Amino acid sequence: MTMQDKLFFGLFGAGFWVVGTIFYELRGPHVFESSSQRYWINFLLTPIVSAAICILLLKWRHVPAAGWASAALLIAFPGMFGEAALLSDFARFMPRLHPETAGRYGSFLFASYALFLTIAEMVTIRATGPAGS
Repeated sequence: MTMQDKLFFGLFGAGFWVVGTIFYELRGPHVFESSSQRYWINFLLTPIVSAAICILLLKWRHVPAAGWASAALLIAFPGMFGEAALLSDFARFMPRLHPETAGRYGSFLFASYALFLTIAEMVTIRATGPAGS
């Protein structure tokens, strides 16, 4: 992976996080606070869609399978750090949402990051073989 790729993935991750955060600031009450059914549908679909977008990006940039875990971390870290800051003062950064929604929002994000990072790690492990061989 070139330095240009590394910068691109970090900037993409930051941009993806900003767009997602703005979307959930505006639409969050509808997603998180309107009904349990709507929340769980979004809880299942959003990680899948987010992971698919990131996987398509890795394929578009021709990242070798052995480099997927590293590239995935470059994409995920800006948003993970941003979310840590956001969740530390949720009511100030997400004023349209009730403060008690922070847990739902955090678990929603955790599932999204976990799915993408797990897939990337599995691809990398498969490409590099078992440890110690």
